[in-house]
Amino acid sequence: MQKMQKKPNKYMATIIKPPQSLAYQPNKRSVFLAGSIEMGKAKDWQAYVGNNLLNFDIIIWNPRRTSWDSSWEQSINNPVFKEQVDWELDALDRAELILFHFESDTQSPITLMELGLFAQSKKCLVHCPEGFWRKGNVDIVCDRYNIQQVNSLDHGIAKLKDHFNSCIVKRHNN
Repeated sequence: MQKMQKKPNKYMATIIKPPQSLAYQPNKRSVFLAGSIEMGKAKDWQAYVGNNLLNFDIIIWNPRRTSWDSSWEQSINNPVFKEQVDWELDALDRAELILFHFESDTQSPITLMELGLFAQSKKCLVHCPEGFWRKGNVDIVCDRYNIQQVNSLDHGIAKLKDHFNSCIVKRHNN
């Protein structure tokens, strides 16, 4: 009996993390993974999402810096810290979609700020579970700016896949 070979996928996502340069990245479809990173409290959910989107011809902007040092002074005068924040803001601007994921055991003040900055952008998708300390605020912002919320991270991944799949269909039909 002949073994069936799986047809290779011609697409492969590119995962970009700081401090990798944004300057030379192609202008592809993309998603920014905004959300809880608090070291020791938040799991590496960005890797989980990235692994689930590898079969798409997209850029995944992942702000979870491998070489992060929590002793860095969080100051505009610290060039490494400033580079990180500028990288995140530039990638958020470039992203076609932004997936926000709040973990219930975290505070995630930067993610809250980023949601405020991009709430009117029409490119946000939010997962904010029961138990997140500012869920009420997140729900009100999402309601006010008509931001879609999902009930789990897996539901968010499914929505991203649907979006990127529909883009492929549209591109082939044109």
